Amino acid sequence: MDRARRRQMLGLLPVGLALACSLAAVGSSHWCQGTRRVTKPLCPGRLPCIRSRGRRDNASQAVQDIWETGDDKFILRRFHAGLWQSCEESVGSTGEKCRSFQSIIPAEEQGVLWLSIGAEIMNIFLMMTSAILLGSRVSYHHSHFHQLKVDASVAILMVLAGLLSMVAHMMYTTIFQITVNLGPEDWRPQTWDYGWSYCLAWGSFALCMTVSVMAMNRYTAARLEFTEKQKVQKGSQHSQLNCPEPKALESIWETEAAPSPAGSALTSVSEHLPPSAPGKVSMC
Repeated sequence: MDRARRRQMLGLLPVGLALACSLAAVGSSHWCQGTRRVTKPLCPGRLPCIRSRGRRDNASQAVQDIWETGDDKFILRRFHAGLWQSCEESVGSTGEKCRSFQSIIPAEEQGVLWLSIGAEIMNIFLMMTSAILLGSRVSYHHSHFHQLKVDASVAILMVLAGLLSMVAHMMYTTIFQITVNLGPEDWRPQTWDYGWSYCLAWGSFALCMTVSVMAMNRYTAARLEFTEKQKVQKGSQHSQLNCPEPKALESIWETEAAPSPAGSALTSVSEHLPPSAPGKVSMC
């Protein structure tokens, strides 16, 4: 029993790990990250800035000569974005400036973003349901048939969770690529790549599919074992019905070998009849 309980607890571990990865990915804002090219502020101020020199022209108007040209006028700022918001480094400070990711994407892609978020939430709900089912099997002792139903349910729920998460990740990737090309000018990144949240999300998908395959294998093995046991029990019952026990056979042979009381009665009646009596004797 302890070995079976330990095996069931090990089966619950990848489900909890997949759920933790999915929750961390959905709650974070590091699905995509990269750099943006931003114009330097004018000096005086905190570096980096654009160096300039003030002077006055013939009309006594202030003129500011900028010494830096080309790429020297720009700096690269890091940014990262997720399902909920996009954040980037602030110029001249150590903090970050964040804004809603929904306000950045094009208007026609708003519905696709909400579909992606809804699929991620459904994925988490299905994984939580699977974890509860497996936890109930570990905590309480159930029949063999109930464990078969739990394994079948977990296999179905986890494969659905994996498919939903895959669709959600692909939708978000498409939305981000469209936003990079058609998004606002003050947000478009110069370079970008996928972040650790994106890797966690796909890791959760891989764990979901692995748990589904493991649960299906357990269900198939237990089902075959249960079917073989039923066949053995039916075969033993059939052999017992066709072959009677030795004691029953002995009683049957003794009954057949014993003298019949009707024969002895006929013998005794025929001895007491007179010689002239007919030879017919009726018995009731």
